[in-house]
Amino acid sequence: MTLSVPAYAAFSPTEPLRPTVVERREPGPKDVVIDIVWAGICHSDIHTVRDHWGPASFPVVPGHEIAGIVTQVGSEVEKFKVGDHAGVGCMVGSCGECPNCKAGDEQYCSGTGMIGTYNAVGKDGLPTYGGYSDLIVVDESFALKVPDNLPLDQVAPLLCAGITTYSPLRHWNAGPGTRVAVVGLGGLGHMAVKLADAMGAEVTVLSQSLRKKEDGLRLGADHYFATSDKNTFKELKSSFDLILNTVSEVTEIGAFLNLLDRDGTLVQLGLPEHPFPFSPAPLVFGRRRWAGSLIGGIAETQEMLDFCGEKGIGSDVERIESGQINEAYERVLKSDVRYRFVIDGNTFKA
Repeated sequence: MTLSVPAYAAFSPTEPLRPTVVERREPGPKDVVIDIVWAGICHSDIHTVRDHWGPASFPVVPGHEIAGIVTQVGSEVEKFKVGDHAGVGCMVGSCGECPNCKAGDEQYCSGTGMIGTYNAVGKDGLPTYGGYSDLIVVDESFALKVPDNLPLDQVAPLLCAGITTYSPLRHWNAGPGTRVAVVGLGGLGHMAVKLADAMGAEVTVLSQSLRKKEDGLRLGADHYFATSDKNTFKELKSSFDLILNTVSEVTEIGAFLNLLDRDGTLVQLGLPEHPFPFSPAPLVFGRRRWAGSLIGGIAETQEMLDFCGEKGIGSDVERIESGQINEAYERVLKSDVRYRFVIDGNTFKA
């Protein structure tokens, strides 16, 4: 038995997304059913459905920023009860046995590999379909408890944009006395600013222009510079302990590496379609690091949500209905959103 669920899907890299019906598994003893109230639109959704990262398994129902309400729990579920606010992020499974999984880093699963919330195959053998749909069935181990004080529309983007920026900030010990720069003030960047500020770091935004400066300062940045101004790279040389690059476009990475102080780290979060041109000289001459980071494990994602609940942090969102998804994609590509689109889950219903 399966559940027939209304959804929005991409059927090829060149077609608009359109309404469809997908099959989800009948809930098992450890599963929770979450009625999707809001689903965020991540740039990764666009990369996937347009085959930027390799051939997708169509039809693709994107969406890995999911916030909703638990409507059903299996007989062995312990974490959730009907009526709880819950979320699902970028993964819905992993092997659970490899060293990375046992360390709480399921996103780096070296066994089966993590099972993506969409464009993957679940342990049940069925394709995984994401949050652009009416409901989702997920093992309770990969569902997150949402603090009651956070609005669900503002929570949805935390499940990707939030944890993607929280994890490297925590890993590289952002806090009081730490100088953090955020490259790009978009979906990820605006969350990086909020979180780094809440952790007590000194925060600088590095954006192509000063167009969003007022927003950046409102969100918690202490300083704001335009990277289109070449003087920026002279003025800020060796100024930062940690830089988060949230931009998913190819940039002159050496220029940003030179903004790091000795032993500083630039963490790559955006994943461009094409390779970077790169020289190791800025690394060698400053004992600097260029690192990467992928979302966070389930325990760390829960920690992030609890931190956001404690600090009252949510994402800045623009609410849309399912029929506006294709228009929203085009606006994302033009950086015309402040700062995350969230889709009203009620508009997926048949």
